[in-house]
Amino acid sequence: MNQLLFVLIISFFTDLSKPIAFKSERNFSPDTLKWYDHARKREIPIAIYQSKTVKKTPKQRLVIFSHGYGQNRGGDYLMYSYLTEFLASKGFFVVSIQHELATDSLIPSTGKPQIVRRPFWERGADNILFVIHQLRKTHPELDYHQITLIGHSNGGDMTALFPQKYPNIVHKIITLDNRRMALPRTAKPQVYSLRSSDQPADEGVLPTEEERKKIGARIITLANTKHNDMDDDATDEQRKEIQNYLLSFLND
Repeated sequence: MNQLLFVLIISFFTDLSKPIAFKSERNFSPDTLKWYDHARKREIPIAIYQSKTVKKTPKQRLVIFSHGYGQNRGGDYLMYSYLTEFLASKGFFVVSIQHELATDSLIPSTGKPQIVRRPFWERGADNILFVIHQLRKTHPELDYHQITLIGHSNGGDMTALFPQKYPNIVHKIITLDNRRMALPRTAKPQVYSLRSSDQPADEGVLPTEEERKKIGARIITLANTKHNDMDDDATDEQRKEIQNYLLSFLND
């Protein structure tokens, strides 16, 4: 009996010395899929986030997310979970697209970005269009009159380009510190952008104050958030601020 008691005591304290793993209560169900665009002979990985607890409405609003540049490492479409999961928990149907594949060429680091990077943004816009068409087939119940695009950095440049290349498809665009592609100067789609504190946009990317008033654009600078802090590396305070702004934009 004494030996048994000794073993139990040792076992108890040994367990306490180990890191405690907490199970997170996940109220969403991210599904990763690989779609294939036969016309372009291109694989397009996506992640779909849906809430498990929020009651679905007949016309659930669609949000499509585009990640920042990841140098073709892959998996970048899963690196903004604090946003994709948050929006899913608020009742949105969220799709995150992996735009870069290991076989893709790297984005040029020299030359004028608006010229040398344009083909990469064009490809991203085509990916978004393909995903929308596929979703219409697989999820016809969604609200395709109020599609919102969200993108960070390079993904924000794709987001800015999309309505200019494919007009009258999306309702809103929200960019997180896109720096190269000019935002649309139109009232439709509605234009929103969160800006970092450390990396300014190129000349002409952001609408002027006069243009903002004319088209109703909202451009907000985050004083305590740097460009590279907008993915899952963001602090809890940064996450909360970005989440609150995105929700206010979506419900505007």
